Amino acid sequence: MTERIVRVLDTFSTDRTLQTASQISRRSGLPSSTAHRIVDDLVTVGLLERDDDHRVRLGLRLWELALRGSTALRLRQAALVQMQAVQELVREHTQLAVLEQDEALFLERLSHPDAGANITRIAGRLPLHASSSGLVLLAYAPDEVRERVLGGQLRALTPETVTDAAELRRLLAEVRRAGHVVAPGTVETVSTGVAVPIRDADEVIAALSVVLPREARPDAAISALHRAARRIEASLGRSLP
Repeated sequence: MTERIVRVLDTFSTDRTLQTASQISRRSGLPSSTAHRIVDDLVTVGLLERDDDHRVRLGLRLWELALRGSTALRLRQAALVQMQAVQELVREHTQLAVLEQDEALFLERLSHPDAGANITRIAGRLPLHASSSGLVLLAYAPDEVRERVLGGQLRALTPETVTDAAELRRLLAEVRRAGHVVAPGTVETVSTGVAVPIRDADEVIAALSVVLPREARPDAAISALHRAARRIEASLGRSLP
């Protein structure tokens, strides 16, 4: 039953926030009667909410439960002030991401009204090999994660996305050597992603990144990101068990 509930919840995305039970059945691969029963049960306990057209969305209780004692919430709280400081400097997009199921999951994003293109959304995901945040997370990921990603399908988001495993290995080694990555045009051709790692003790637990216009020099952003990351790490040392 738990696996079926997860399949129902997994049908929701940042682009698909409202669905009918029949759509959930089709997208989850569950029989219609099973999907309808699970949806009704989840609505009853508040994990899903139903609108006047009998479509359902993720419920506030699910959000509430997810935040209770969440390490992701504590990380976001520790990072937010420093992200704002970076944002005031770059006046573009500043983002916080973690490694989740071999993808970069974005916990927070700050944007300026005049900022350039950026497809990232809070609670959205990007491939590890394509995004600057993902490249940092992949560079410092456990060996088995890195080998699984490099041995899988490396989809190109743009003509400049690195999809050759050998070239990616060289890039990831350079990320570890430099302590940051500059990734022009890998997600959108008009943008450059810049990212640095955030550590808790000796483990990289997140990536802090900015998205700049393609023509912008990254030097000031790199310095600001490193400075912010060190301050976030100091805050985490005081707040995480």
